[in-house]
Amino acid sequence: MRRQLLPAVRMLAILTVALGLAYPLGMTAFAQLAFPRQADGSLVTRHGVVMGSALVGQSFTESQYFHPRPSAAGALAFGAPVEAHDLSEAISGPSNEGPTNPDLLAAISARARAYRVENGLAERVQVPIDAVTASASGVDPHISVANARLQAPRVARERGIPVQDVLALVGAHTTGRALGFLGEPGVN
Repeated sequence: MRRQLLPAVRMLAILTVALGLAYPLGMTAFAQLAFPRQADGSLVTRHGVVMGSALVGQSFTESQYFHPRPSAAGALAFGAPVEAHDLSEAISGPSNEGPTNPDLLAAISARARAYRVENGLAERVQVPIDAVTASASGVDPHISVANARLQAPRVARERGIPVQDVLALVGAHTTGRALGFLGEPGVN
């Protein structure tokens, strides 16, 4: 038994150091050198103050802001409710409701009605899917270009600026497909 136990303990120590310390530290060092902004969380600052992350959405509900996708993100890790504008500490994840789930279908229908009312759209106007369904993580910051364009008149009206100026900002903040072919263009 001693002949088997000693090599097992030795391998445990070697693998703990290699995979538990050396590998994570090496990857962290590589990320800091190759991608420092992303490794630090893609933080967004304004006048030297961190306002959030470009990778985490904010659940704005005021009419002068563009509204994000609905979020399936849950409570904080210790059960406290998520603040209205802070998804950074929320437990992210999908709702796990399938496309035939009656609760999901009812929620989508209610969200579409609310979206049309909020943005002054006629009943026949098709609502972008990202305006009524949550993303897989529940905290994605991007919305579709169509969603942003439909919200632009409301944002312009509430801020007292021309719609064309808001649409120009939408264009300036539109990102292309990932790797040039994955997904759709989005607005962050």
